[in-house]
Amino acid sequence: MLKKNVLVIGGGPAGLEAARGVADLGYPVKIIEKADRLGGMPILADYAALTPNMVNAEEAMGEMIQRIENDELIDICTSTEVIGVSGSSPEINVNLKGPEGEEHIQPGSVIVATGFKHFDPGKETQMYGYYEFDDVITLVDTEKMLKAGKFVRPSTGEPPKQVCFIQCVGSRDRQIGNAWCSKVCCGIASKEAIEIRHLLPDCKVFVFYIDMRMYGFWEDEIYWKAQEKYKVNFIRGIVTEVTKRGDQVVVKGEDTTMGRPMEVPMDVVILSVGMEPSEGTSRMAELFQLPLESHGYIESIGGALNTVVTSVPGIFVAGAAGGPADLEDSVSMGGAAALKAASYLRKTGLLAA
Repeated sequence: MLKKNVLVIGGGPAGLEAARGVADLGYPVKIIEKADRLGGMPILADYAALTPNMVNAEEAMGEMIQRIENDELIDICTSTEVIGVSGSSPEINVNLKGPEGEEHIQPGSVIVATGFKHFDPGKETQMYGYYEFDDVITLVDTEKMLKAGKFVRPSTGEPPKQVCFIQCVGSRDRQIGNAWCSKVCCGIASKEAIEIRHLLPDCKVFVFYIDMRMYGFWEDEIYWKAQEKYKVNFIRGIVTEVTKRGDQVVVKGEDTTMGRPMEVPMDVVILSVGMEPSEGTSRMAELFQLPLESHGYIESIGGALNTVVTSVPGIFVAGAAGGPADLEDSVSMGGAAALKAASYLRKTGLLAA
């Protein structure tokens, strides 16, 4: 039997997979989640369907949660967070605060899977009018409506006739300091465009993009399907401003393919907001003294060849805590972190005689 367990911080896709992986290898796990339930962003932000295969988000995450709930090697603690850390692994001391008060534990290794936060479009100097116009919303706002099985204009409650997505809001923008691609926004926008067209066949849907970045199977499973089957209009262009005219919002910018200015009235404008390091990620980096890479995410020591090992022995990172990641990345990193954490326990001799 092991003297010490693995502490997994974060109950989203990466953390759930990490906990299951460690337990499957026969090692005890304690998984903690700051929120009052497991599931991470797909549950907390009310995602409707997962990209790219359109499976129900709540059902898919429910299956991941169910796989760890009845495992005797996994101790699940929600509404719990790390408030203090001292020492170093394998003699690390971690103080937790949960519903029953404070708890002191000494895990043998730690997996940080604290996810990401959605970019706040108000930081874009209000050029898109997110806090000014009711009918300017985000991908997250759209997901909530799609989960409820309807898509309407927030200002009127009526089905829209013309909708557009604006890509790269809070991503690929050096002026605001987010000089990275958030990786998933193009796919999620295309998925949501399909869902809107499915719900509202008479609604015209446009996507204004700098470059559509659809990698792997996403190109065929979402992008071409959105264009060819659901007749979504993809327009290469730069949006410079969103204003109001009458009861519609107006998108102003440049059609860069045609090389001419554009001014298009819309019923709803959807901002494809990107990822930023979460407060939890920044806090865990501070507490565990984990170096951050240049964009503010937890740095791994091997780059593309070793995405989960940090420079602090016994501490591993998984999912979007290490950089923009889709669900496939997050789950894969969770599994890799589980293997590395279990291997670390074995190599450091944390086994009972």
